[in-house]
Amino acid sequence: MKNVYDGVIRLDANGEAMVMLPSYFESLNENFRYQLTCIGDYAPIYISRKIENNRFAIAGGKPFMEISWQVTGIRKDAFSKSRPSEVEVVKDVDEKGRYMNPELFGYGIDQAIDYENHNETEDRID
Repeated sequence: MKNVYDGVIRLDANGEAMVMLPSYFESLNENFRYQLTCIGDYAPIYISRKIENNRFAIAGGKPFMEISWQVTGIRKDAFSKSRPSEVEVVKDVDEKGRYMNPELFGYGIDQAIDYENHNETEDRID
């Protein structure tokens, strides 16, 4: 699970800026990646200080230049580690042509993968 944080910041008179991230950022994320893009001009901008205390620094820009920034992090909390995402799950033969959420594709509940179990649950409730 990857989180994406982004924004636009204006550099100071020295061509530098400190980007503040949410207070929970380092508690929730690891393996950070950075992207910087100059807006309106070019400059040799770079990350002058990596993320520490939920912030990072940019330098190398022109005074008062705008910089679009993006930081990603891989979630490291217990919940995300206990439920890793699977990119592609191979369906069993009896599941092919059926959907986890058929209503999202304009189909009725009878096209759900667990349709038989769904009906049994409804029968027990009534």
